[in-house]
Amino acid sequence: MNILVWHVHGSWLTAFVQGPHTYLVPVTEDRGPDGLGRAVTWDWPGSVRELTPGELRDADIDLMVLQRPHEPGLALRWTGRRPGRDVPAVYVEHNSPDESPERQLHPLAGQSAVPVVHVTHFNRLMWDNGRAPSEVVEHGIVDPGPLWTGTEPHAAVVVNDPVRRGRTTGTDLLPAFARCAPLDVFGMRTEGLAGHLGLPPGRCRTRDLPQRELHREMARCRLYLHPVRWTSLGLSLLEAMFLGMPVVALDTTEVREAVPEGAGVVSNRLDVLQDAVRAFLADPALARRTGAAARAAARARYGERRFLDDWERLIKEVTR
Repeated sequence: MNILVWHVHGSWLTAFVQGPHTYLVPVTEDRGPDGLGRAVTWDWPGSVRELTPGELRDADIDLMVLQRPHEPGLALRWTGRRPGRDVPAVYVEHNSPDESPERQLHPLAGQSAVPVVHVTHFNRLMWDNGRAPSEVVEHGIVDPGPLWTGTEPHAAVVVNDPVRRGRTTGTDLLPAFARCAPLDVFGMRTEGLAGHLGLPPGRCRTRDLPQRELHREMARCRLYLHPVRWTSLGLSLLEAMFLGMPVVALDTTEVREAVPEGAGVVSNRLDVLQDAVRAFLADPALARRTGAAARAAARARYGERRFLDDWERLIKEVTR
């Protein structure tokens, strides 16, 4: 099939384009948010083709995969075809509701032609999907391999825009954890974080790295810290588990489902999480055992093959 899909979330799309189809990714001259084209920092197969809006007008499209509220209108303007009417379509909802935890109406709730596909069961439960059919296809990860060494007695954190997002991503909790371990914070727009939090640079280093370097550098840290209060299940958490890292995480949204007993420490008690950070720093063997359990659990539930099989079943249902 020819599947139209925008480059919105690189990590998610990297797994999605491993399937057996041809993936038509819009590209614009400025490579802006609606036309990023092929990824630069991820490895994508040759089946991912860049098409300009003009080329999309005449392209054969068997399925549209929408991911943002304005994309149904954008698809109509660029292709001349109505998603869910002229061409089968699905809408992938990557996020938890952000305005109200349980009362927010989904942007596609007023229609029934395009199913909403959530990436976690928690998200499906919390969104008001209205008349829209809803499905869940849990995340899939292209396995980076068991890269963890834990040679650096640091805690890795991955977050974009930590200053702007603040309490949502648990940025305000980082000073409490920095008292237990030096933090390596990876992500976009992390510069100035230590000063914002009043931390000395040695307790809070920040770096924005390409994906291929990110995993290697994360894996040098003793553990992965996930202080997020309210977002969808972070792919960075799952990637850390695939790397073989022990994880310490808030018990919010879907985290408890992703991190079973023995794969890390999940709690909403700050003292319990701080003790876990100290324990992994003090005992590399414990960190190694816990990280191995985390990797096994992540591979079993969030493996690439299961993800692609789930999508194949859904695609066949939508396009039959």
